Amino acid sequence: MTDTTTDRPAAQHGVVKDMSFLDRWLPVWIIAAMVLGLLLGRLVPGLDTALEAVKVGEVSLPIAIGLLVMMYPVLAKVRYNETHRVTGDRKLLGLSLVLNWLVGPALMFALAWIFLPDLPEYRTGLIIVGLARCIAMVLIWNDLACGDREAAAVLVAINSVFQVIAFGLLGWFYLQLLPSWLGLPTTSAEFSIGAIVLSVLVFLGIPLLAGFLTQTFGERAKGRDWYENTFLPKIGPFALYGLLFTIVLLFALQGDAITSNPWDVARIALPLLVYFFVMFGIGLLASRGMGLNYAKSTTVAFTAAGNNFELAIAVAIGTFGVTSGQALAGVVGPLIEVPVLVALVYVSLWAGRKLFPGDLTVPTR
Repeated sequence: MTDTTTDRPAAQHGVVKDMSFLDRWLPVWIIAAMVLGLLLGRLVPGLDTALEAVKVGEVSLPIAIGLLVMMYPVLAKVRYNETHRVTGDRKLLGLSLVLNWLVGPALMFALAWIFLPDLPEYRTGLIIVGLARCIAMVLIWNDLACGDREAAAVLVAINSVFQVIAFGLLGWFYLQLLPSWLGLPTTSAEFSIGAIVLSVLVFLGIPLLAGFLTQTFGERAKGRDWYENTFLPKIGPFALYGLLFTIVLLFALQGDAITSNPWDVARIALPLLVYFFVMFGIGLLASRGMGLNYAKSTTVAFTAAGNNFELAIAVAIGTFGVTSGQALAGVVGPLIEVPVLVALVYVSLWAGRKLFPGDLTVPTR
């Protein structure tokens, strides 16, 4: 692997400076979108009726468009034809799969019950977040921390495909079967595994297929250099536009619940904070213990800690409704994830020099 100290400017010039203007101020944009949504909900009478007038399944058409727009650019970045490189690294692949599909969902299940035993809607929303594994902004955080760029892309691709196959089954296990084994309340009878599977197929399957086809035919027609350096930078910002658009609409519909229960929002945020730091720490230390270098260990850690809030929001809306507590739990996610994972970029750069002495993939500054 190329020495990242020579080709990764983030570590040398500062994480925040190396980010684009949109990404650098992402927490500000998210807060602004939330405030705008709250204002629209209070100042525009009948907005909820208008948003629900036309639906895609159980999701209003404007929100469905926002969800699809924010998913597509990320999935168009994945190098689907390079899966063989990472799938041949059994340590990397095996550890990532264990962390993402065994440890992560189990940890979120435990935290949801520990912190929200009396709030079943929010608890269910957090569990759904735990099942939605990283396929979105983790690529940005990994790159800023000088992780293995190609390994991250391939792990994202594998997680994307795996979610289509496994999300519904894991939802049934963690929301119905496991609670019943433990003598805990299960999700209400209105919960539908079929609705979750349909939401995953629509809001992950469609942009996943679109991303794959775009990359395949784009590179075939114009070459990889044009595709990655010309086309992707043009469509990249639309992921953020779609996210902010969706947050505006969700907060317009969730305004009463948010303003009347700010303590509930804080309670949702706390287990998310614990989850991010614990998963990142486990991922980094476990990777080091298995002999992976800094770049690959960082990639494993970020892909383990990150979650696909876009998918979690889509599933929560499609299954429980746009004004549900489950949807609110998903909406709170990006507000917490962005500043925490930016902080973890700095943690990773600092820990790399302590945990991986002599490793050429560790940034020098």
